Amino acid sequence: QVQLAESGGGLVQPGESLRLSCAASGFTFSSYAMSWARQAPGKGLEWVSGIVDDGKNTDYTDSVKGRFTISRDNAKNTVYLQMNSLKAEDTALYYCASGWSHITDWGQGTQVTVSS
Repeated sequence: QVQLAESGGGLVQPGESLRLSCAASGFTFSSYAMSWARQAPGKGLEWVSGIVDDGKNTDYTDSVKGRFTISRDNAKNTVYLQMNSLKAEDTALYYCASGWSHITDWGQGTQVTVSS
């Protein structure tokens, strides 16, 4: 069955960096676009970033453009989210998902907390 396992979350101070990883299994990873989404406390789910199957095209929500970078390693069935210059408003549970315009599966999430 499909499994998406996020890791790399944690507690950091404003301005610091984190790299999230999502290890995928149970499907042909290299054939799927992948996404990251997040849910902040008391708020709805927000799409953060997407990457196409070969990694050649990416996109980001406006609030993270220039700070976050999505990438993937199809040999390792893993998608990453490099998050730099983190802000308090980036605090959320971050989810990995298979798909982009149409999400097919979700991971269980990894918590990112940005606080001084």
